[in-house]
Amino acid sequence: MRNMKNYRSVAGLVFAAALTACVGEKNAVQELTAANPVSAIRFFNFSVGAPSVNFYANDMKMTAIVSTNGSESTVGTAYGAVGSGGYYSGIAPGQYTLAGKISATTDKDRPISTLAVPIANGKYYSYYLSGFYNTTTKTTESFIVEDVLPAMDFSVAYVRFVNAISNSSPMVLSVKNQTSGVVTVIGSGVGYKSASTFVALPVGLYDIGTRVPGAVADAITRIDVSFSPGSVYTIGARGDMTVTSATATTRPILDNTANR
Repeated sequence: MRNMKNYRSVAGLVFAAALTACVGEKNAVQELTAANPVSAIRFFNFSVGAPSVNFYANDMKMTAIVSTNGSESTVGTAYGAVGSGGYYSGIAPGQYTLAGKISATTDKDRPISTLAVPIANGKYYSYYLSGFYNTTTKTTESFIVEDVLPAMDFSVAYVRFVNAISNSSPMVLSVKNQTSGVVTVIGSGVGYKSASTFVALPVGLYDIGTRVPGAVADAITRIDVSFSPGSVYTIGARGDMTVTSATATTRPILDNTANR
């Protein structure tokens, strides 16, 4: 499970007005024009076989990694990772073209996917590179979902399911509380490029799995997933459903990333 992230409220997203580590660097993360962005977005590289990327909103670089010498690293956000360590980036409302651009020296800044989307005032979003990377065209698919975060409640945790596997059937997420044995089903059949709503769960340790509605066996499983009080989580499915290896990086995996 990813380390729990400290939630940053809209009011606290003023850091996004100074995202650059080295102001004036040619390849530094660019400043956003709004002094106090009131919307937020984060970025996932869940495209199987995709290279590492930096994420952009129009010409604004939203994610990047700074090397030890202060310049931009070519590492970027690798497959299976979330940009900016899983944190949201502040962004002003408006119309944007979101893109993942290759971070390596070869094909530097070549976009592998673009998506034109409106960003609404005061809303939160997650942008995913998804499906399979085409090594011939050097392109992949992408999609965006709105993160409708529930009100703060320290008596429960909230969980939702996002499906980023292009060769999967619609799936439901089942979570089994290891203490009580109670199983909660999340989503009624979440298709590719879709998300369920957030569901409240008792705080605790869970075993989780996804399956096609009506099936008796899980298609993807993960054990010992901890859901903490007051926290909100997205369980994201990524990988290739045809891979049966228990160790391959392209196998179907359930990612757990905290929204707050």
